[in-house]
Amino acid sequence: MKFKLAPLPPFDFDLSAGIFSSGHSLVQSYESGTFWRVVRLSDGPALLSVASLGSADEPLMSIEVECDGPIPQRGKKEAQRIAVRLFNLDLDLLPFYRFIEGDPVMARLTRLLRGLKSPCTETVFEALIESIIEQQISLSAAWSLQRRVILAFGDILQLKDRSYYAFPRAERLAASGLEQLRDCGLSWRKAEYVRDVSRLVAGGLDLEALKGQEESQIVGELSRLRGVGRWTAEMTMIRGMQKLDAFPADDLGLRRAVSHYYHQDRKISPEEALEAASAWKGWRGLAGFYLIRADMIGLPP
Repeated sequence: MKFKLAPLPPFDFDLSAGIFSSGHSLVQSYESGTFWRVVRLSDGPALLSVASLGSADEPLMSIEVECDGPIPQRGKKEAQRIAVRLFNLDLDLLPFYRFIEGDPVMARLTRLLRGLKSPCTETVFEALIESIIEQQISLSAAWSLQRRVILAFGDILQLKDRSYYAFPRAERLAASGLEQLRDCGLSWRKAEYVRDVSRLVAGGLDLEALKGQEESQIVGELSRLRGVGRWTAEMTMIRGMQKLDAFPADDLGLRRAVSHYYHQDRKISPEEALEAASAWKGWRGLAGFYLIRADMIGLPP
């Protein structure tokens, strides 16, 4: 199944998808202008491939969906909804750009990164599990662990003699043994957290319903879960709920990026990072993402 999709401009696909370039080729990645990921449609896993046909100011996306059987017509709508969610395609960046015009640093970075949209996970559950795995370790180490969990527990899609893997369902992780999760490299505590959260979701906890609540309420609700603190809740809001004002000031990578562009690389506290972010109130999470992406690709202060 192939179709086209017109995102809300501006949207720079290469810039936005580039963050996935180090992904696993059997899970999700971005290479040579094409992003692919195993997604879950109502009839099972499918390989979603996305490429750009347009420009940042006149974006047009080519979408291809493949699975191991016929794709019903509803599959197109499901795939479209997932693609829009993954790349935040309906986000209007222009109000953000106008808002930060008074900040010379951020205004310059947004001009250089025009069309960059922050990605989103397919589900809130995925964002929460990823954030738990990333607690107190480097991003590269976390990505390695996440891939191992996906390859061990994800649904398998067989296409052209090649196996692809979807992010695990809550039911599969809920039924896992701690030793199996430990074999993926997780600590005992993280294995317990992942299994316990998965059991709650498999048992009926609706994480998607939290998206309609205020950010303070979401932090409170998620923090009730064992192994989930403020940092994990805020990371989940940014990645899984498109809450663009969430600002996890305890995140070392975020503080490092804030310091690089606003404090001459001096080590700063979470309070200092929050103070800098106060100028972006309403857009703090998106501004933070721009700082991190700018630092990743080496834009100078």
